Amino acid sequence: METAGYATLSRQSGLMREMRVVANNIANSATTGFRQEGLVFAEYVQKVDDGSSVSMADARARGTSMLQGALTQTGGSFDLAINGPGFFLVLTPGGERLTRAGNFSPNAAGDLVTADGFQVLDAGGAPVFVPANAGALMVAADGSISVEGQPIGQIGLFTPVDPVTLRREDGVMFSAEGGFDPVPDPQILQGFLEGSNVDAVSQLARMIEIQRGYEMGQSFLETEDQRIREAVKTLIR
Repeated sequence: METAGYATLSRQSGLMREMRVVANNIANSATTGFRQEGLVFAEYVQKVDDGSSVSMADARARGTSMLQGALTQTGGSFDLAINGPGFFLVLTPGGERLTRAGNFSPNAAGDLVTADGFQVLDAGGAPVFVPANAGALMVAADGSISVEGQPIGQIGLFTPVDPVTLRREDGVMFSAEGGFDPVPDPQILQGFLEGSNVDAVSQLARMIEIQRGYEMGQSFLETEDQRIREAVKTLIR
């Protein structure tokens, strides 16, 4: 295969990966706290022995959108939404993870947990405990929790030290190898949930563009294959 064929194949592979990313975004357009993801294309040029060069495309680097999702009022005492930057910190079997999904509830032990049962951590990194049969529970904008006027803890908001290290591990869970820093001015809304920040219309449009781009690449490969076949036939006559 000639250089043009390899370059096109590398592009086709990248388009397939991007299609999976876009499809996942669209599938999660109604998922609480979901962050839209994008794929970054890069070009690599390698010099070869005859003095020419080979160009390859790659699309493995992913970027996560930090745009604010729509806030929906639910009235739930344990439904929390972040208005601005930051993530809730939760404890999973794999370690501490970040999330924007604030649909929490207390478990049988009194720990505040996510929909998947992971413990929500406070500003000091300890599990948030809610007393059984607690009365009116209030969560202030800074995350401070009080029951009938008595403070019982503070939900922490954190941001990755190095945003480049932020990696999606689940639909709404992220890891950050560089660690986390507290958000200096947290803004938490009780009785609200933040929706997905996916722009479904633009993602559908991008899906169509990817499909058309892939079809063009496939057409080129088929034409190139036919050209090479004809050239080989001419040489062996």
